[in-house]
Amino acid sequence: MKDILNRLINHECISSEEARQVLVDLSRGCYNQSQIASFLTVYMMRSITVEELVGFQKALLDLCIAVDFTSYETIDLCGTGGDGKNTFNISTLASFVTAGAGVKVSKHGNYGVSSACGSSNVLEDLGLRFSNDADFLKRCIEDCDIAFLHAPLFHPAMKQVAAIRQELGMKTFFNMLGPVVNPSFPVCQMVGVYNLELLRLYAYLYQRTKNRYAIVHALDGYDEISLTGDVKIITNDCETVFTPKDLGLDFVEQSAISGGDSIAGASKIFIDILNGCGSDAQNAVVCANAGLAIATVRKITHREGYALACESLHSGRAFGVLKKLIEIGSAL
Repeated sequence: MKDILNRLINHECISSEEARQVLVDLSRGCYNQSQIASFLTVYMMRSITVEELVGFQKALLDLCIAVDFTSYETIDLCGTGGDGKNTFNISTLASFVTAGAGVKVSKHGNYGVSSACGSSNVLEDLGLRFSNDADFLKRCIEDCDIAFLHAPLFHPAMKQVAAIRQELGMKTFFNMLGPVVNPSFPVCQMVGVYNLELLRLYAYLYQRTKNRYAIVHALDGYDEISLTGDVKIITNDCETVFTPKDLGLDFVEQSAISGGDSIAGASKIFIDILNGCGSDAQNAVVCANAGLAIATVRKITHREGYALACESLHSGRAFGVLKKLIEIGSAL
């Protein structure tokens, strides 16, 4: 590790294989906490390369508890986090709206690290039970069109860094990895990233690994379609700059999509939106993201996907998905 750290501090790059081996060794407990913290800190101060990202991804996927969803065409909706915007749980809500539209979702999530409340915090607070049992997860996909994969249950190798990440309380390169290490290997992906550099890195990566994808970055800093400004979107087919007017929507104020200050507050916002009590701005942001996910899988336009997302939300089907998922989990 000393040699790797010295090279990284000197702004050298490590190979894909070296990056893979570092995480494998880390999972085996080969490094002390100071070395791990230093390794994480280096990547807060310098950019990660595509080859390094590929190596880290390969290590975590090789070490994960894999889930076989090859019988289903699933999509994961996931943001990197780390944008510092404190929004409500947009991608998680969009996942349920997407499932309510009949698109199968394999949602990879975790407790909040760089944010006040992650997807796992909210769903656990609402009564969802987490499991890595393959039969249970397949039943979720078949009966609810969504399975929630709580990351710590599938990535035991990362137990070595969990406490350090929590203590640091800020984004690290593991934020970058979350969306690319889904243990069910979804064939489609919609991911939001916190800067343009990472948008480009993901595009290079997904060209190698995904059948269909949409990568988004709001130009005012959000890691999702925020409707507060224009959004850069890269898909299999094109690069575009999206504006809310493309969906016939108005721009929204940043304050309109802020999240709760606590898990309880975030959960209330979550349920209010699914239960039809969300504001126009909240509903529009959720459906704009879900609409792009639906469009990515169905190979339709974003506007068509948005219409299906609105129907899923306003008909109550998205809320029904959540209630059914919690009901299935209660039998664990």
